[in-house]
Amino acid sequence: MSLALTRRLLLLSPIWLILAGPAVQAQTPSRPPMVMDWERLGELARDMASRPHRDVDGRLPPDLAALDYDGVRDIRFRPARATWQDRKLPFEVQYFHLGLYQTRPVRIHEITPEGTRALPYRSEDYDFGRNRLQPQRWGDLGHAGFRVHFPLNNPAYKDELVVFLGASYFRALGAGQQYGLSARALAIDTVGSPEGEEFPRFTDFWLVRPAPDAQAITVLALLDSPRATGAYRFEIRPGTTTSMTVQARVYLRESASPIRTLGLAPLTSMYLFGENQPRTNDFRPEVHDSDGLMMVTGEGEWLWRPLQNPRAISVSSFSMQQPRGFGLMQRDRRFASYEDIEARYERRPSAWVRPIGDWGPGRVELVQLPTPDETHDNIVAYWVPQRLPAPGQALDFSYELLWQGDDAQRPPSAWVAQTRAGYGYTRLDAQSQARQPKFILDFTGPALQQLPPDAPVQAVVSTGPGGRLIEAVAYPNPDLRGWRLSLRVERDSLNQPLELRAFLRHRDDTVSETWTHLLLPQ
Repeated sequence: MSLALTRRLLLLSPIWLILAGPAVQAQTPSRPPMVMDWERLGELARDMASRPHRDVDGRLPPDLAALDYDGVRDIRFRPARATWQDRKLPFEVQYFHLGLYQTRPVRIHEITPEGTRALPYRSEDYDFGRNRLQPQRWGDLGHAGFRVHFPLNNPAYKDELVVFLGASYFRALGAGQQYGLSARALAIDTVGSPEGEEFPRFTDFWLVRPAPDAQAITVLALLDSPRATGAYRFEIRPGTTTSMTVQARVYLRESASPIRTLGLAPLTSMYLFGENQPRTNDFRPEVHDSDGLMMVTGEGEWLWRPLQNPRAISVSSFSMQQPRGFGLMQRDRRFASYEDIEARYERRPSAWVRPIGDWGPGRVELVQLPTPDETHDNIVAYWVPQRLPAPGQALDFSYELLWQGDDAQRPPSAWVAQTRAGYGYTRLDAQSQARQPKFILDFTGPALQQLPPDAPVQAVVSTGPGGRLIEAVAYPNPDLRGWRLSLRVERDSLNQPLELRAFLRHRDDTVSETWTHLLLPQ
C-alpha cells in the first residue's frame, strides 16, 4: 500500500486510524519484562538484526475484526484508568485499541525506580460504546499504541501531547496547536522500489515514570522491519514549542533486496491546494497541513520549496555536505487563508528537524504524490545519508524535532511569506499563459524591514534547462514591510519539469532565503 493511500486522521475523532501496512500471519511470543536502558535497547536491536525478521500475527478476534470505522471509533479508553493518574504526576498515558487498520499489537512497559513492569491490555480499561462485543473472551490482545497527556494549554486539564500509533508514526503538539503532520522513525524505499515501500514498526515501548515535578518525559522504543531494526529514545518537553530530542541506533539486515533509499527523520504531511495552486470549486482558499519544505545547508544557505499536489509522483533531491536543518512548515497561519472552522489548518504545527552532531553528506528528499482530497497524506520529506552502513553495523544519529506554531523557525534574514501563481489583467491568450507562467513572491523579514523603500533591492532569478526568464521585477510591499517579486518565465515544453530559483540581493548582500520552485509537467 503506498503512502498516498495511507488513511489520514479524522481530527474530530477520538481514535487515530493510520494504515500500517499489510498484516502477516507469523506469531511472535510475548516477552517478559526486562531491565531496560539505552545500551540494553541497542543490544536488542543489534541481536534482532542478526536474525531473520518475524512479524506479529495480524489476526483479530472475529467480532472485533468485523467492526467498521465508526465501530472502532466508538471504542474509547477510560481516562480514569490512565497510567500515573493515581500518582498525580504531570504526565498521564492512555492507550489505543486494536481494530480495523490497527491489527498488530505493540508491547508497552513502564520503567520505575523499583524495576520494569509490563503494562498489559485489559478490556475493562475501555468503553466499547454501542458495539456488541465479548472482550472478556479475547485475553491480552496487546495495545495498538498510546498517547501522553500533559496540561499543555490549561493547568487544570491534561491535553493530548504526543501520540505513537501505527508502524513508526508519531505526532506531537505545542500549546495552541491542532494535530496536522506526522513524523516517523524511519522510511525505507518510499518510492522507486519494485517491492514497494517498507514500513518499519515499533514493536515495544518503555515509558520512564516521570518525577512529580518533571517537565519532560522519556520513551524508549524498539523498531523492526524486514530489512532494518533500531533502538530509539525520545525525550519530550512540552511547551509553546514542544521539543523532542531523538537518539537513534539503526542496524540493517542482510537482504537479497538491498535498501535503495534509507530516510532518516521522515516527516509526512498533506497538501491539497493553496495560493500557488488554487482551486475554484472549494469555498476554502487553501487546504494543507504544510505549505513548504524549508532547509538550511551546512554552508548557511536557506532554501524554501513550496509544496504542490502533482498529477503524478514527483521526487526532488537537495544535496548538501551537511544539513543544519529541514522541516515541513505551515507558514501561513491566518484563519482567512483557510476559512475552515472545523479543520483549523492555521493551527497545524510545523515540524523542524535540527541534526545533533555531524550527519555527513547526503540529501534532503521531497516526495509529492497526487491526492484527490484532504484525507490522504501525500507529502514526505527525509534525510538520505550518502553511505549506508553495512549489515550489522550501527548507524547512530541524533536530532531535535521541534513542533512549532506561530513562533516557527525562519531564516535570520528574510523569507517567502507567500507564493501566488496566475495573472491579473493580461493580453496573453491561454496558450501563452501556459507557456509563460507568472508568479508573485512576497518576501519579509528583518533584513528587508530595515531597508528604506528606495533601497536598491535586486531580484536574482535563474531557470533550469528548458526555460528562460521573461521578467523579474522587485519592488516594495508596504503591507508586509518587505519586497514583492513579479516573476515570469517561458517554458520550452509543457511536458517537462522546469526548476526555478530566486532570491533578493541588496548591493553585495543576499537578504533573503532562496525560493526554489518546480514547474510540474502539464
